[in-house]
Amino acid sequence: MKTILNRLINHEVLTKEEAREVLINISHGSYNENQIASFLTVYMMRSISIDELQGFREALLEMCIRVDLSSHNTIDLCGTGGDGKDTFNISTLASFVTAGAGIKVAKHGNYGVSSISGSSNVMENLGIKFSTDNDHLNRCVDQAGIAILHAPLFHPAMKNVGKIRKDLAVKTFFNMLGPMVNPSFPQNQLVGVFNLELARMYAYLYQNTNINFSILHSLDGYDEISLTGPTKIIKNNKEGIFNPADFGLSIVSKKDIEGGTTVKESADLFLNIINGKGTETQNNVVCANAAMAISTVTNDTPIECFELAKESLLSGKAKKALQTVQELSK
Repeated sequence: MKTILNRLINHEVLTKEEAREVLINISHGSYNENQIASFLTVYMMRSISIDELQGFREALLEMCIRVDLSSHNTIDLCGTGGDGKDTFNISTLASFVTAGAGIKVAKHGNYGVSSISGSSNVMENLGIKFSTDNDHLNRCVDQAGIAILHAPLFHPAMKNVGKIRKDLAVKTFFNMLGPMVNPSFPQNQLVGVFNLELARMYAYLYQNTNINFSILHSLDGYDEISLTGPTKIIKNNKEGIFNPADFGLSIVSKKDIEGGTTVKESADLFLNIINGKGTETQNNVVCANAAMAISTVTNDTPIECFELAKESLLSGKAKKALQTVQELSK
């Protein structure tokens, strides 16, 4: 590790194979906590290369516990986090709205690291059972339209990193990796990223896969469609700018999409919105992201999919998906 750190500090770039090997060594406990923390810190201070990101991704996918949901045409809605915005759990709510609209979802998530409450914090608070059992997860997709994949269970190789990430409490390159290492290998992906540079890197890597993707970055910094301004969207064969007006909506205030200050508050806010009691702004932000997920799978226009998403949320179909997963967790 000393040699690797010296090279990185001198602004050298690792090859894809070197990056892969470092991550495998971390998983095997070959380095101590200080060395791992230093390694993570270097990447907070310099850009990551495409080869490095690809090497890290390949290592995690190679070591993960796989789940087979291939009989379903699934999509994952997952953001990198690390945008420092502390919004409510938009992508998780959008996942249930997407499921309620009839699209199968394999939601990859984790506990909050740089945020107060991650997807897994809220799901756990609401009684969702985290499992790697293939039959249970397929039942969830069959009956609820959505399976919850809690990242630490599927990536046991990263147990040496979890505490360090939590102690650092800032975004690391593992934020960049999270959406790219779904252990069910979904055919479709809606990814939110925290900057444009990473959006370009994701697009480059995904273009060398069979994944049907949409990558989102709000130009004011959010890793999702925030409706606080325009959003850059990159897809397999095109890219462009989405504006709230494209859904017939107005730009919203950042304050209107803030999350809770505790896990309990975040879970209560989640329930309030999925029960149809959210503000118009909260509903619209959730449905805008769900619409992009639905559109990614169906190739229908985002405005058509926005109406499907609103119907899913306001008719109670999204709530029914949550309740079904809760029942299957008992």
